[in-house]
Amino acid sequence: MKLHVLQKRLPHSCDAGFTIVESLVALLVAAILLAAIAPVLVLSTATRVQSRRVELATIAAKTYVDGVKSNTIADPPATNPITTTPDQYSVPTAGSLTCNTANDYCSKKDLYCVDGDADNKCTDTSAKDLVIQAFRYNSQSSEANNGYNLTLRIYRADGFKGSAALKKSTKQATFTGGIGDRKAPLLEMTTEIAKGQTSYSSLCQRLGGCK
Repeated sequence: MKLHVLQKRLPHSCDAGFTIVESLVALLVAAILLAAIAPVLVLSTATRVQSRRVELATIAAKTYVDGVKSNTIADPPATNPITTTPDQYSVPTAGSLTCNTANDYCSKKDLYCVDGDADNKCTDTSAKDLVIQAFRYNSQSSEANNGYNLTLRIYRADGFKGSAALKKSTKQATFTGGIGDRKAPLLEMTTEIAKGQTSYSSLCQRLGGCK
């Protein structure tokens, strides 16, 4: 009579699964890795959004300047007194944005609405609308037809929300890890507007004299 010895069949390694402890360790490692790269992802996304805002502000500024030069957009108001430099020109007042017509001047005539969300107006609750503060200055004449220097500050429309004052001469940084400084201009620029009646001598005077 043969004696058969019954042996318990051991599972092969390919049949074995993860234990609960191993699964928890794997989840912990994955969480640590995600926590490590999360700031990089946030920084990358915020910088990309901010760069897009600056790009749109640049396009808006160039479009506005082209419109003024071609007389499709009315000249902005002159500084008072006319010898005022750009740094002395006051920033817009926060909390009082009234721009009920898209791509046109607001109730305050040195502000121009650039509608970014297609609702035909600019509001301080919109993250897409832009507001251009435009002013001209010519120490020799207050007449726009004599030519002038044009300075633009392009703000986010939602920067007008609240009572905190808007800023000037402090452009928003493109590289950012947050939503950016809503109160600072996205872009500042100054250009020369030469009207058809501008003479060479008046241009020299505005530039400080020609030799």
